[in-house]
Amino acid sequence: MENKLKTERLVGTVVRGLRAPIIREGDDLRKIVVDVVLNAMKHEGFAARDRDIVCITEAVVARAQGNYATVDQIATDVRNKFGGDAVGVIFPILSRNRFAICLRGIARGSRKVVLMLSYPSDEVGNHLVSLEKLDEAGINPYHDVLTQKQFEHTFGKSIHAFTGMDYVNYYRDIIEGEGCEAEIIFSNNPRTILNYNSKVLACDIHSRQRTKRLLKKAGASLVLGLDNLLTEPVDGSGYNSEYGLLGSNKASDDSVKLFPGDCADLVLGIQRDLIELTGKQIEAMIYGDGAFKDPAGKIWELADPVVSPCFTPGLEGRPNELKLKYLADNDFKHLSGEALREAISERIRMKEENIGSEMSEGTTPRHLPDLIGSLCDLTSGSGDKGTPIVYIQGYFDNYTI
Repeated sequence: MENKLKTERLVGTVVRGLRAPIIREGDDLRKIVVDVVLNAMKHEGFAARDRDIVCITEAVVARAQGNYATVDQIATDVRNKFGGDAVGVIFPILSRNRFAICLRGIARGSRKVVLMLSYPSDEVGNHLVSLEKLDEAGINPYHDVLTQKQFEHTFGKSIHAFTGMDYVNYYRDIIEGEGCEAEIIFSNNPRTILNYNSKVLACDIHSRQRTKRLLKKAGASLVLGLDNLLTEPVDGSGYNSEYGLLGSNKASDDSVKLFPGDCADLVLGIQRDLIELTGKQIEAMIYGDGAFKDPAGKIWELADPVVSPCFTPGLEGRPNELKLKYLADNDFKHLSGEALREAISERIRMKEENIGSEMSEGTTPRHLPDLIGSLCDLTSGSGDKGTPIVYIQGYFDNYTI
C-alpha cells in the first residue's frame, strides 16, 4: 500500500493566479503572457503538462489593444444612428461601471431619453424593490407600468443594498446633466416603450435578441441594441464588431474600455509559443465575467455578453463526465475499498459509451469555456490581486489519471 500511494496522484485540478506587470496600451501581450507562465513554472517549481490551460482576463487584452471609446464618440454614434431625436432606452443594468458612462454618451447624443427600467430587479439581479414589497402593494411586475412618481410614492427611494446608490435618480441626473430631457418608467414588457417613443435602444444583454424581435414586430420605427453601437471606429475610437458597447466597462469618468475583439491571433499565438517552448499541448483563452449567481445578493455575475470571447479549439465542447456518487450508490453499492475503486475506474474508461445514460445525469451541462472562465474569474477577482493570468492544470483529468 505504501508503494502504491507513492505513485498515485493525490491532487486533482490546480489553479494558479499568476502575477503580471501592469499592462499598457501597445504592450506585446503575447510575449508578456508567455514570459509570466514560464517564470512562474521556474520559480514555483511546477512543469507544463498536456492540456494545461492559460487564461487571460479580457481587461488586459482590451487595454493592450487600446480598445477605448469616449463619451463624445459614443454620443456621435448615437446621434448618427438615431438622428439626435428622442430615444427609448430600455432594460439597462444598474451599474456605475457598466452603464453610467454609456448613458452619458446616449444622453449627449439625444434630445430626450425615455428610460425604461425592469423591476423588481435588472437583468443581472440588482434589485430596485423586493418581491415582498411588490406583494404588499399588490403590484404585478408582469403587467403593471409605473412612472417614477408612482414607483417612489409606492416604494420610496430605491437604495441598492450593496452600493448604497439610488440608481433611478442617479441615472436621471446623468441624463439631465447632459442637457437632455429625462423621463423614467418601469415595465417588464419591451413593447411598453412604444407608447412613449418609436425609436428604441435595447440595453439588455442576454435577452436582447428577443427584445429586438418583439419591438420590431410591434411596429417600432428603429430598434438597435448596445451591440449595434461602436461596431466600427467613430472619430478614431476603439470598437467591437460583434458586441459593440456590450461588455464595456468604465475606464475613466469620460471613457469606457470595450470588450476585446479580434483576439484569435493572440490565443493561438500564445498556444504556439508555449508548445514550442515546453513541448506540451497547452490551451489558451480570454475570459471576462464568470457565469455564476451570488446566493445572498441574488446577483448574477455575467454582465459581459459571453464568458469567453476567444479560446483555442481544444476548449470547444462540454464536459464528458460521469457521476461518481451515482455509480457508488447504485451500480457498485455492494463494493468497497480497492474493488470499488477498480470498478469505478473501469467504468470511467468506458464512459464514451455511457454518455446520455443516467450515470452522467446531473453533471453540469455547460460549455467548457463558461466553466473554465468562471473558475478564472473567481480566482483573479476584480480587485487588487494583481493576477490577470490564470494557469490551470489537471482540469481534464479524471479519477483514473
